This record gives sequence, structure tokens and C-alpha cells, in this order.
Amino acid sequence: MAAVNDEYKDRLFSFIFGREENRKWTLELYNAINGSHYENPDDIKITTIEEVLYLGMHNDVSFMISDEMSLYEQQSTYNPNMPVRQLQYCGYLYEKYIKENKLNKFGSRLIQLPVPRLVVFYNGTTDEPDEKILKLSDSFPEGADADIEVRVRMLNINYGRNHKLLDMCRPLMEYSWFVAEVRKNSKDMEIEQAVDLAVSQMPKDYILKPFLEIHKAEVKGMMLTEYDEAETMNMFKEEGRQEGMQQGVQQGVQQGTYNTLVALVKKNLLSIKDAANQAGISEEAFRKKMPTN
Repeated sequence: MAAVNDEYKDRLFSFIFGREENRKWTLELYNAINGSHYENPDDIKITTIEEVLYLGMHNDVSFMISDEMSLYEQQSTYNPNMPVRQLQYCGYLYEKYIKENKLNKFGSRLIQLPVPRLVVFYNGTTDEPDEKILKLSDSFPEGADADIEVRVRMLNINYGRNHKLLDMCRPLMEYSWFVAEVRKNSKDMEIEQAVDLAVSQMPKDYILKPFLEIHKAEVKGMMLTEYDEAETMNMFKEEGRQEGMQQGVQQGVQQGTYNTLVALVKKNLLSIKDAANQAGISEEAFRKKMPTN
């Protein structure tokens, strides 16, 4: 397995839909998701969280348009913990919004906040429905009367799924096609060659083709990172199952998983973001728990 290149920490999804120069595609994706008809890409304000050192977090794509705050995440492995992650992102973005707009959250006057729209775009290999709602309350003890809820809309964007959505957003359809082609090609060749072949075979009228050709080196790095992460996910899941069988208790599964995650991070095969995600804790907590030696 080739080592992950730290230079390419973005996912291809955020590289396509989260860049200032690609706001036209971001707007098209937003319209398809929400059934809206905005036409001016300048209406979008990108708010994607870059690496926040003291919080240890960053998200894939977030932006403001009108009175809504959209947070989009792409996942190549199914993750039921996205509601708590999105809640953390929302907290940071709301705090930033309040400061930027000089709002007084301690005052007697009700402040107005943008409406959150939380979406996960899933394109992993396990079979998931075209659409599914992930809820924070699923993480609480059964029957708990919680005072907070977070709902995340998970959309399966694998090529051949969610036809209506992909038909409404051509960049998303082409991204879906490209990922499927790379996945197919990688069965017989290295990821770099799989990307080269997919780009060359992409139909000439695809609007993403010139963009992918110009940024082919970055695309290769990001796809390599994503594939390495997916492979390491399978590694630690299998180890977690074996650890559980040996010890016969859930604690053993959790400890086995965590030890594997730490080893993968140290070998540069997994980012701390995804390791913390799989461990079910914040990136800051994961960093604190990591051994210093």
C-alpha cells in the first residue's frame, strides 16, 4: 500500500464543490438538494471550516445562502455518528456567525440564526438506501427524553442510485460516474493509473473533465488517500471483531479498535479526523489520548 500523502488532505468531493471558483457547481448542488432555483453563484458564501488547531476539526463543505447554513459531508464508509459531528461543526459555525455579525447572545432580544441544512453524501461499497435520516437521538439510551435532536440527511450518490437527484445536478452525476470508474479500474491497476484511465475515458462533454485534467495530480493524491483510508477502515474493523471474540466483551472491541487507529495514524495511513470519527470522539480528545512516544 502506498503511503498517504499529507499534501492532499481534502476529499475530491470538497475539492470539486467547496472551492470559491466552483461556486456555480455548489449552487447547482444546493438547488438539486432543496428544489430551489437560485441562479447567481455570488449568492453563496463559502464557510468551510479549515483546520482549527485548538478544536482539531474541519469539515468537507459548508456555505451560507439566503437564511440557510448548509453543511455537506462526503463519506465512503457508512458512519452513523454524523449527527454528533455535524452538531460540533454547527456549534463552531454559529459561534463564528454570531461574532461576525456582532450579535448579542446574552441579551434580552432574540437573535436570528441561519437554518441548518445537514447532508451526508454516501458513496461507499456497502448497500445503503437512496435516502436515510440519521438522528442524534439514536445515540442516546433507548427511551431517553432528550432535549436536543439533530437530523442528518444521508443520500446515496453511487452511480446508478438516486437517479432524480443526479439528473438534477450534472456535476454530482459526473463526480459519481468518475468515482465509479476509478473504483472499477482499481481492481486491475494502481490508483494512479486508475485515475488516469478514468479521466481519459470521461466523455468529452462532461463539464468536470477539464477541471480534473488540470488538477490530475491533486486528484490522484486525494483518491489515493481515500482508498488507503477505506482499506485501513476494514483492517481495524476486522481487528476489533477478533479482539471482541478473544475477550468476549465490548470493552475489548473498543480498546482493540482504538489501538489500531493509533497505529494507523502513526504510520500516516489514516488522518486524525477519520480516526477520531471511527473512535466516536472529537479530534481534540483523540489527540489527547494518543501516546506521546
